[in-house]
Amino acid sequence: MKGKFIVIEGIDGCGKTTQIDELSKWLPHSGLIKRGSKLITTREPGGSLLGQKIRGLILDNNEKNKPSSLAELLLYSADRAEHVSKIITPALNNNDWVISDRFSDSTLAYQGYGRNINLEIIKTIESIVCQGESPDLTFFLEISPEESVFRRKNEIPDRIESEGIRFLEKVNEGFKQIAKEKNWKVISASQNVQTISTEIKETVLKNFSNKK
Repeated sequence: MKGKFIVIEGIDGCGKTTQIDELSKWLPHSGLIKRGSKLITTREPGGSLLGQKIRGLILDNNEKNKPSSLAELLLYSADRAEHVSKIITPALNNNDWVISDRFSDSTLAYQGYGRNINLEIIKTIESIVCQGESPDLTFFLEISPEESVFRRKNEIPDRIESEGIRFLEKVNEGFKQIAKEKNWKVISASQNVQTISTEIKETVLKNFSNKK
């Protein structure tokens, strides 16, 4: 038996961190996780020890350290390969549950649709680095690029967040397309936190209640 793998996706400011916190508090008491199994929350980039160092390289705002689009893609891929090998696969094989803030489709949205790197190239790389792992359930928290910018107006942006609204529009359209193709659960992130949280929990129960 393998554990369950849940991913939450969306553009910056959509509330992923808040909803992962809500879900991680609820899941251990939901009756879904088998006794003796654990819940692990993680993120990309930076879910592993090596990934934390890669995250620093990727998000560094220093213009002199800015990677090319291809180098950026490969850095994300290296982070994911390590993340899968060291965190995700061992946990799932131990029948633990994993919730990740982003996974491989963020790369497709940001580097594919956002950076205009050939989607088939990205998919080929991802087929290698994901090592057969894919989410059992993915949520897409959907907000407009304008709302994303507004919500983050008092924050210091990292390098990706500094790309501007046109880049964000392309990424968001990418997420919408991927969500449609892969039948993700799409939730309007313009709703209040509790409404979103309830919808996520109901979806998790619907998907996993009879699949322990």
